[in-house]
Amino acid sequence: MGSATGNTIRQYLTGQKYNTASDETYSHIDEWLDWYQGDVPNFHTYHIYNGVQTSTQKRYRLGMAKKVCEDWANLLLNEKVSIKAGNYEERLNQILMDNNFRVRGNQLVEQTFALGTGAFVEYKDADGNVIVDFIRADMIYPLSWDNGDITECAFGSTRVLDGKEAVYLQIHRRGKQDPEEQEAEPENSDYYYIENKYIDAESGKEIDAPEAVLPLIATGYEKPLFQILMPNICNNIDLDSPMGISVFANSISQLKGCDLVYDSYMNEFVLGRKRILVPITMAKRMMEKDGVTAPAFDPDDTIYYLMPGDSREASKAEQVDMSIRAQEHELGIQRSLDILSMKTGMGTGRYKFDSSGGVKTATEVISDKSDLYQNRQKNAIIIAAALISMAQAIAFLDTGNLALKVTVDFDDSIIEDTNTTIDRNIKLVQAGLRSKLQAIMEINKCDENAAKLELKRIAEEGQITGQDIDWTGGDEEEDEESDQTEEEDAGDQETSGERSRDR
Repeated sequence: MGSATGNTIRQYLTGQKYNTASDETYSHIDEWLDWYQGDVPNFHTYHIYNGVQTSTQKRYRLGMAKKVCEDWANLLLNEKVSIKAGNYEERLNQILMDNNFRVRGNQLVEQTFALGTGAFVEYKDADGNVIVDFIRADMIYPLSWDNGDITECAFGSTRVLDGKEAVYLQIHRRGKQDPEEQEAEPENSDYYYIENKYIDAESGKEIDAPEAVLPLIATGYEKPLFQILMPNICNNIDLDSPMGISVFANSISQLKGCDLVYDSYMNEFVLGRKRILVPITMAKRMMEKDGVTAPAFDPDDTIYYLMPGDSREASKAEQVDMSIRAQEHELGIQRSLDILSMKTGMGTGRYKFDSSGGVKTATEVISDKSDLYQNRQKNAIIIAAALISMAQAIAFLDTGNLALKVTVDFDDSIIEDTNTTIDRNIKLVQAGLRSKLQAIMEINKCDENAAKLELKRIAEEGQITGQDIDWTGGDEEEDEESDQTEEEDAGDQETSGERSRDR
């Protein structure tokens, strides 16, 4: 959503006597979006002089802003994150699946870390289905907040009505159905209402909404039907703003450094081929419309460089061979990546530019990437709180349940090796320093009841010995062979007795 649309929305909300957040943070969202998309006009486009005229060039780029946000999304909300909701868990997972949550949720976290803020928004459609919307920063307009927590919020998006561009505004507010009644009777104003507004994009005036859209919806819920996501870092752009900042908001210089060194590295190979210094008198010429002759070269051609008309004018074209400084550039890129990784909370050594670096194992991550571990745990606090509130809102919309207990289990295999966890628990149990119950709970990532059932099964299996089981089916065969041997022995004895009598 463009800044002009954002200004229209803020002006409308202000006219409706809503308090809106400062636009200081919003003014940076467009810059963060440019870096996330990998094309910053005033940086990635530059000009170079080739001796005759200036040509426009595009800078090579690593695209590390998006890569960092992708990694944070994969660390926090991947396919192994489990939302536990008791008997409602199966139904909850079905609703999340219908909303493509595993894909869209991961994408929202990625965009949240890029633009600073994101939101889940829940509602029921005309058919009674529970819908989860995934809202990015430029569509979020806080209206009230308490101690940094956004309690009322508006969400804007563009629509086309009757061929004209309009702004759809969904306002989640707490209070009475009629705001004037709320001022007269402020008590019992804890329930949330949702207002659906349509605004003309040009004039900023309110217009009629489509017939299928209700202007006001009473949720009957004391909690908001939205959850705000943001990186768990302080907004140092505006300390009083409830909006978050991009995870790379304070790392723009490092992003520039990565692209500058990489651009130079790539140009080592582009310009490393032979170049020719051409005297201006030997250059091809063409007649311009005014009849004045001028050297004719492709402005994007970097092979030739025109020498001015000096002592070299009568000389021949000279060839220049450039050596490629690959090793120096690779070292520079690696240093730039290390600094960027540290500034964005990943710790140093997260990214390897050389192919021989390989992939770090989970054991290495937890042992020598303690910054990553701590920052991941810190950011997981906000994600877990949002997922719990989202699951409870879904349960309320679906069944009216107001007391659903929800827990979130994150994918700890990213930061802790599974085999290491098993080995540690085995040693602790053998040393008498941990119960088997606690060990099963940690290894299987389950609650106490599930661990007790597993322990009971293990005990029951331990009571069965090898003497009680016919593992090979060979006992019956051995009995048959034994009976046959006894019969043969008896027959031999009878034959021996008959021989004695004959004598």
